[in-house]
Amino acid sequence: MVFNKEMARFAVGVIGNFISLVLFLSPLPTFVRIWKKKSVEQFSPAPYLATFVNCGLWVLYGIPLVHPHSILVVTINGTGLAIEVVYLTLFLLYSERNKRMKVSLIIVGEIIFLASLAIIVLTLVQTHKKRSTIVGSICIAGNILMYASPLAVMKLVITSKSVEFMPFFLSLFSVLNGVSWTTYALIRLDAFILVPNSMGTALGLAQLLLYAMYYKSTKRQNAERQAQGEMGLPEKTVSGVVQKKMSNDARI
Repeated sequence: MVFNKEMARFAVGVIGNFISLVLFLSPLPTFVRIWKKKSVEQFSPAPYLATFVNCGLWVLYGIPLVHPHSILVVTINGTGLAIEVVYLTLFLLYSERNKRMKVSLIIVGEIIFLASLAIIVLTLVQTHKKRSTIVGSICIAGNILMYASPLAVMKLVITSKSVEFMPFFLSLFSVLNGVSWTTYALIRLDAFILVPNSMGTALGLAQLLLYAMYYKSTKRQNAERQAQGEMGLPEKTVSGVVQKKMSNDARI
């Protein structure tokens, strides 16, 4: 019975790894757009900054010196960490100077935090159980931060009635990722994985609900912009008031 449970957990973990990989890769169309336009436009760096530190925390949690037998946690989060480095590099390249400075400072702060935590836990804490409890507790906060990071973008969606700057596949695979890792945590109860991923599932569903609500209005706004372009009129993303609001909400 134990063997079957472990096999099931491993199988779900492999599925979770695959879904997580797709989640990490889902913003790729966004960054292709940024690269082509040489501008980050109204896209927020918050999801990528949050995912960067979150992956770093879970890599630390999963290493044998902290929480043995968690190789699937290390492999996917190590991969995610590398992917987020690429995304953040592109974001820095195509951001305005002020935003670039803010994002750079946050990245440096996150790296210092991760390095300090690793040194403290590995040198001052002696048992696996205590190390797992300390790092796992912080991981819960990091995972919730990652899942909650689109909240600012959700506010922008509600204000502008447009989902243009909230990538659909990022929201979709956030839900699938939350469901898979919630299942993984339930098979052999791991509260540190269960709590943030169940909350992440709920937040991801909220994002998909916004897509259902504002998908048609987004298409209508895009059609109006295209019509204005064909008529040779000045292009307007949204009305002046909403455009100003979008700019303010997108700031860090």
